[in-house]
Amino acid sequence: MASAALLLAGCGGEPAGPSADFDPNAPVTLDLAFWGNDTRAGFYKNAIAKFNEKYPKITVNSTFLPFPEFWEKRQIEAAGRDLPDVMQFDYAYLRQYSQNRLLLDLKPYLGKYIKTDGFTESTLGIGVVNGVTTALPIGTNAWAMFTNTALVTKTGAGAYPGGTSWDEYATWMGAVAKAGGGSVWGGTDPTGRIQNFEISLRADGKNLFDDAGAPQFTKAELAEFWGRGAQVRGTGATIPTKRLLEVAPKSGFGAGLTTSELTWDNFGAGYAGDLGADASGLALTAPPVTKAGAKDLYLKPSMLHAIAANSEHPEASALLVDFLLNSQEAGAVFGTNRGLPASSTHLAGVKLDPLSQKILDYETSIKDRLGAAPPVPVVGYGSIEEKFRQLGEELGLGTVTVEQAVDQFFSEMDTILKK
Repeated sequence: MASAALLLAGCGGEPAGPSADFDPNAPVTLDLAFWGNDTRAGFYKNAIAKFNEKYPKITVNSTFLPFPEFWEKRQIEAAGRDLPDVMQFDYAYLRQYSQNRLLLDLKPYLGKYIKTDGFTESTLGIGVVNGVTTALPIGTNAWAMFTNTALVTKTGAGAYPGGTSWDEYATWMGAVAKAGGGSVWGGTDPTGRIQNFEISLRADGKNLFDDAGAPQFTKAELAEFWGRGAQVRGTGATIPTKRLLEVAPKSGFGAGLTTSELTWDNFGAGYAGDLGADASGLALTAPPVTKAGAKDLYLKPSMLHAIAANSEHPEASALLVDFLLNSQEAGAVFGTNRGLPASSTHLAGVKLDPLSQKILDYETSIKDRLGAAPPVPVVGYGSIEEKFRQLGEELGLGTVTVEQAVDQFFSEMDTILKK
């Protein structure tokens, strides 16, 4: 129902550019929608108050919902082409809304109403779909490896230096597992995450999907990748899948059973919460290298801001987006609540806590490995990612063979891509 509604909503005309008659001192009212909780709502309230010190005639009515309900409401509004003027936006929905022309083309507003000098060329390209800029990133994150240095020391094994080959990483995990005596392991099977497959593909200059949404990998490539997982699991270096299921929803790393985990670099706060007092030894380091010199990593948006194509006040909306993305005042209000700021001018206003400083230092350290962001995720990417994870789990349990898992994954992916 939602997809059909979006297709109907996508029948609107081309968005107009900014009006030469726009007066920022003329009274207008904007609707702003975001997902979050009372804490984030308080931040937005304070940021809007700061915005109104500059633009007292622009009234901003803000609303928020939990993430699932936020998108349920957007789907309904999209059917009537009645989206809020300004929206906090998620990467997974960007292609769907952009292709249906529900979002304003921001390019005519860049440099005039939305400053771009705080962004790199790479981060500015994150919200581009089919050549059209329909969103800008609020914050960024990158694929990384967390290590629990306190737990490594406790086992007596040596620290992982980061950025080794995958074989050297497996050897290190094996050493930790041996020292851990059956109660601590070096890590979790990395072939259970589609992002590790993705950075392997990027080492060869490919992405998971091209800009038209077609997969850029073969069954043979996926079979080889999952086959490597079987080899590592067979050495006992990684935590058994059965043990992982026992501690879910925590990960093995969050439960203090493994000393490393590959994930997005903004997951540190979650690990800190899971580990409690043991979180002081958290460290961030670069993932293993598939091919020396490859640009296999990239910056991904933690979340974005977009403006509805149906907005009657695109110029005022652009001024609000600029303030929320670029101003030091908003940076001081939000801190890293919405991720590590993508805009350097916004970041300048943020007082970083120790964990956020580690993330900033990490993203600086991998500068030479950062390549262009891949195309915006295909519609249904979340379901594809979850199927990959589920099959990785089944491979770990031994309930499917690599060949069966590959066939099931391609069958599911084809069905999703044809919708």
